[in-house]
Amino acid sequence: MTKQSLLLVTIVALVIIAVGAVMYYIFGPEHRRVQNASTSPVVGKAQVGQPAPNFVVSTTAGLFDLSKTDKPVFLEVFATWCPHCQRETAVIDRLFHRYRDRVDFVGVSGSDTAMDGTSASSQADLVQWRQRFNAEYPVAYDPLLNVANLYLQGGFPTLAVIGRDKHVIYLSSGEVSYDELRAAIDKALR
Repeated sequence: MTKQSLLLVTIVALVIIAVGAVMYYIFGPEHRRVQNASTSPVVGKAQVGQPAPNFVVSTTAGLFDLSKTDKPVFLEVFATWCPHCQRETAVIDRLFHRYRDRVDFVGVSGSDTAMDGTSASSQADLVQWRQRFNAEYPVAYDPLLNVANLYLQGGFPTLAVIGRDKHVIYLSSGEVSYDELRAAIDKALR
């Protein structure tokens, strides 16, 4: 092999290695977007004790406008793929049955990933999730993730209780017990 051939082979090998390194950096495991209950795409600006950011969504029970209700509001921002959200539906359904005449309940999708964890979220995905996990409270598909951008707090589900005065009374993420959520709702009803 001549010096010229050896130089050419060396340059080609270095280019291949460089391209491989760039591809690994861009698409490698540490740079993949992974969503789970511990990581979330945003942390919203809602804060306990502060005015609740307004939102309007079309739910399975009709249009919901936070600014137009005179009741306390129980808000869930969830992801259909999230196992914590899937389990929390039973807790929220119990609360809904107990308080639905005195509190407005609304669950809003907060992820662009569907229940299967790989495809894009959609209205159909929301309907399948609702049926599969027997969510009886009103839910809304939010394709632009507007409500998540306002309320999400470090993970799914994010749960908020908003008082009649439109101030955030309670805000938490992850699975929360029935008793803790009931106490937050009772506080909003005082």
